[in-house]
Amino acid sequence: MSLYCGIALKRKCLWCYRLLSTYVAKTRYLFELKEDDDACKKAQQTGAFYLFHGLAPLLRTAEHQYLVPRLSLLELERLLGKFGQDAQKIEDSVLIGCSDQHEAWFALDLGLNSSSSICASLPKPEMETELRGSFIELRKALFKLNSMDSSLLFTAQALLRWHDSHQFCSRSGQPTKKNVAGSKRVCPSNKIIYYPQMAPVVIVLVSDGARCLLARQSSFPKGLYSALAGFCDIGERIEDAVRREVAEEVGLELESLQYSASQHWPFPNSSLMIACHATVKPGQTEIQVNLRELEAAAWFSHDEVVTALRGKGRYIQQQNEPIPLSLPPKLAIAHHLIKEWVEKQACSSLSA
Repeated sequence: MSLYCGIALKRKCLWCYRLLSTYVAKTRYLFELKEDDDACKKAQQTGAFYLFHGLAPLLRTAEHQYLVPRLSLLELERLLGKFGQDAQKIEDSVLIGCSDQHEAWFALDLGLNSSSSICASLPKPEMETELRGSFIELRKALFKLNSMDSSLLFTAQALLRWHDSHQFCSRSGQPTKKNVAGSKRVCPSNKIIYYPQMAPVVIVLVSDGARCLLARQSSFPKGLYSALAGFCDIGERIEDAVRREVAEEVGLELESLQYSASQHWPFPNSSLMIACHATVKPGQTEIQVNLRELEAAAWFSHDEVVTALRGKGRYIQQQNEPIPLSLPPKLAIAHHLIKEWVEKQACSSLSA
């Protein structure tokens, strides 16, 4: 028995080592492509390209989900040639990742026609016909993509948008130039380097012990309630931002908070969502909604939240109309927070 356990432990350790080695090798390879233009150009020869048009990814419908087609460099060159473009357009592409076997993945927007773009934009309808797919707004396609594809497309869209909106040096006013991978832009006149950035956003699920607080903005779909969220101010710690947002939006003071997870979120611009759980001070549960920030906020019981997660939420009054309560989709980190709270409440009731 002890021999068997020893062999099993050894195999487990070897498997972990191989996994770690693959991750490290992949990370080092991507670092090399970002720092070495020649190495990145070489990687394009055997790489795969994801196409966008006006920041909308190329997708194909398959039953109840979207598939994300990829083109080889040769296929992309043939496509560009067919529409009167040369391979120089490929210089607009950005590196978005690679496989475990070091096949590099790139994203290219065929519809952006900015001053930094090498060539003019290509016609969308004709491109869709040729590629047997559709350029669909990422927000609309989000819930029909698998997690790996959505993560890649999030990264791709964020990088493409950043390059499109950061074409000039803020110091000299001169056009900046991107490296081959698209991991930075450099001003030729003063050598200032600009790197893609994300805005930190805190998102917090507040609880009073038995209930959780959910809120909605007027821009939300009808019936949708979510956790509180807001951008971090300059100079703030995460803890400070969470406490401030809760105080600003619902007039409550927190007793404690705990970090949960994080997520890159591309809408409306690239943000790093930092998710936390928090509890209010005992006896301080009266909500005072800041109508400049929110349309409504309310406490919801464990049973109400569980029912809403199953898609059968209770009806709530919204603009004098009964609307079923709905919660953020599974891909959103707000869903993760809510589900985490529900599971914790269930565990607490079992141990009580």
